[in-house]
Amino acid sequence: MHPADRRPAMRSYRWITEILQAVLILGLPFLKISGESALRFDLPSLKLHVFGATLWMHEFFLVLVATIFFTLLTVFVTLLFGRVWCGWLCPQTVLVDLTPFMDRAGKRGLVYRAASYAATFGVSAVVAASLIWYFVSPYEFIPSLLRGDLGAITWGFWTVLTIVLFLNFAVLRHKWCATVCPYAKLQGVLFDRSTLIIEMNPGRSAECINCMSCVRVCPTGVDIRKGLDVSCINCAECIDACDRVMGKSNKKGLIRYAFGSGGEGTIMRQSVYIVGGFLLLFLTITLHLTLNRTAVDVTVLPHNMEPRLTRDGRVINAYVLSVKNKLAQPVDLTVTVERFDESMVQSITAPIHLEANSFDRFPLFVRINKAAGVPGTRRINVEMDNAKQDVHIRKEANFTIPDEI
Repeated sequence: MHPADRRPAMRSYRWITEILQAVLILGLPFLKISGESALRFDLPSLKLHVFGATLWMHEFFLVLVATIFFTLLTVFVTLLFGRVWCGWLCPQTVLVDLTPFMDRAGKRGLVYRAASYAATFGVSAVVAASLIWYFVSPYEFIPSLLRGDLGAITWGFWTVLTIVLFLNFAVLRHKWCATVCPYAKLQGVLFDRSTLIIEMNPGRSAECINCMSCVRVCPTGVDIRKGLDVSCINCAECIDACDRVMGKSNKKGLIRYAFGSGGEGTIMRQSVYIVGGFLLLFLTITLHLTLNRTAVDVTVLPHNMEPRLTRDGRVINAYVLSVKNKLAQPVDLTVTVERFDESMVQSITAPIHLEANSFDRFPLFVRINKAAGVPGTRRINVEMDNAKQDVHIRKEANFTIPDEI
């Protein structure tokens, strides 16, 4: 096959990557794990559902640690591969590439232009809805929309998001990447002499025939022949264009991906080791906190009833068991109070039941005979177990024997 007849490889790979990402972003809200959304922040309950796990508000330090990890991952990837995220994975680039008709709208007739704007508005509405689905389940959103009772707040967010996205896709498009995007501004700080870039091979620059194909196909208007430009998003359109032109002469294209100018960079370098070390550190912390997260959280609280001595010589202490079930399934817990006296009796004898991802409080009364000891405070252990679900919890509490009145 003649080189000029080959389909541009980079564009093909980018299309595959972009379609997969679009399917993932739009489809993820519909995925359920153990009856809950795979990824959704539930505003009414302030719970974050993450692939089968549910994070409560008091556990949001995990989100903070994970955010630091992903920030370091972004720095690490940028340090190594430059703006490969911008050209291959950024949702802005993906959605602009999936609405190519807008790039031709200004050169066509009124009907084509109107159809392009209408299609872009439809895409914007769907994307805006998909963003809301990460807060309101699509299994609630879509039926409510069909019934006409979506709610003023949801309607408001959907309308504003749709308008903002429409203006972005219809007006800014790739100009966002070259002007507004804060990540583009940071690349000058994150790049070094060995970062992956797109460049014209310095050793073959004399072979350029000034066809301008690389400039015409660049979505941000960069002339890659003049060297690295802050507006370049590493989309590789210029590589494909040059390959097509040079292929007609049975030559390899002049533009390429290279680590550093002239391809003289090296992947393994001091900055990579430093950032990579911090990345591994926070990955370890994130995994440790995640894997050691308790499935059921129990707090033994003092009851508003003070320890008391009954007329028949018994001592009663009251507690409140504050229990959070973080599992995606119901749990039954057997409550046992470790005895320090044979006469000790507890009020909870049957297993307590909690539904999935629920919270409840249970009163616990512990009674002993006065003859068990002198006035003072003893340490007792309250244990809650479920062997089938591998739940074993042990909490300490104070048992007080009051003075005789």
